[in-house]
Amino acid sequence: MVLKNLRDEIDTIMKLDPAARSRLEVALCYPGFHALVMYRIAHWLWERRWLVLGRFISNVARTLTGIEIHPGAKIGRRLFIDHGVGVVIGETAEVGDDVTLYQGVTLGGTKLHRGKRHPTIEDGVIVSAGAKVLGGFTVGKGARIGPNAVVRAEVPPGGRVVAPRSTTISRDSRDNRQPPQPQEFAPYATPAEDIPDPVARALNSLIDEVHALRTRVAELEAEQGEPVLKKASGAGS
Repeated sequence: MVLKNLRDEIDTIMKLDPAARSRLEVALCYPGFHALVMYRIAHWLWERRWLVLGRFISNVARTLTGIEIHPGAKIGRRLFIDHGVGVVIGETAEVGDDVTLYQGVTLGGTKLHRGKRHPTIEDGVIVSAGAKVLGGFTVGKGARIGPNAVVRAEVPPGGRVVAPRSTTISRDSRDNRQPPQPQEFAPYATPAEDIPDPVARALNSLIDEVHALRTRVAELEAEQGEPVLKKASGAGS
């Protein structure tokens, strides 16, 4: 089973990274794969209460790869850690199947108690470079976390979170009535058509509102036979 999981993880890297040219290259040259292999060993020891040895192996993995995965974390199949330097996965984090994490991602905790304090990342989530997911909440299946976003609250299945203000963009009501559909892999979780710029959205909404107000003013002027703004200015003088 362990060997099969490792083969699946190598195949996932081959599928998602165009720079990977052979399985041997992945096995020898990909720190995300190395960190995952050492995590599997450390987690096996952790579950059997060899706690210090599990922590020691995870510390060796961090030194060698720049990726820190606590041996108590629960990680599913086919996790892809691309580039990987600076990735941190906390003790009570749970990561589902087919998740992708880029460099600088933190799955961190914000509480000091020993209970659940790190996020649960469901299947198919992509967390882009520099993003911080902090707290014991759930990021729903198929969600996309954009670069440098700071996530402090639950993200619905299929939701989008974008920086700089970490705005969550949910699916519309029609989509929310149905289970999230499988989505194509999106490098760095930033397809332009799926994650609109929140500033541009706000400006477009403002422009629409100004246009509607101008239209209403024109209708009032047509009804009264004189410019409404001029009449209002004269009344106040």
